[in-house]
Amino acid sequence: MTTKLVLASNNAGKLKEFGQLLAPLGFEVHAQREFNVPEAEEPHPTFVENALAKARHAARLTGLPALADDSGVCVNALGGAPGVHSARYAGEPKSDERNNRKLVDDLAAHGDKSAYYYCVLVFVRHAEDPQPLIAEGRWDGEIIAEPRGEGGFGYDPYFLLPASGKTVAELDADEKNRLSHRGQALRALVEKLK
Repeated sequence: MTTKLVLASNNAGKLKEFGQLLAPLGFEVHAQREFNVPEAEEPHPTFVENALAKARHAARLTGLPALADDSGVCVNALGGAPGVHSARYAGEPKSDERNNRKLVDDLAAHGDKSAYYYCVLVFVRHAEDPQPLIAEGRWDGEIIAEPRGEGGFGYDPYFLLPASGKTVAELDADEKNRLSHRGQALRALVEKLK
């Protein structure tokens, strides 16, 4: 038997990745736009609170189990910024180019360039689920001043993986999905769902 699941996102890449990993568990993943669900507010200071708010919002409006993620890049020298504000670090409207420029500028005076991508996934069986399933992933690296690579999106061209000497934007999609914070969190969630 297949269970419909709403993804509290309209991101096609996430929909495909989550769909592939959750299909063997009997889940059929659908983007929230298929149900005319508007994006949820993300007013909270933590990734887990924002992901939980998005999952509950999608479940409430569809009556289906829901999955949401919240993720971003956290830079140690900046006290964890941009963190939950990663997508809008340079303000509205969202702009990867402006976000990256601001991050490089803010970090220029610091010797410590270490950073990590962080992702939290929240699965709720229904909107009022008292025991949501929560999984997280972390991917360590450092921020560089000049972009490298053509793949990925967001901060990927500036996020260097010291062990490989490559930025995330220089990885192929399979390698990125295997190593990434989101991939780690999704595999952890799959284990909890089994």
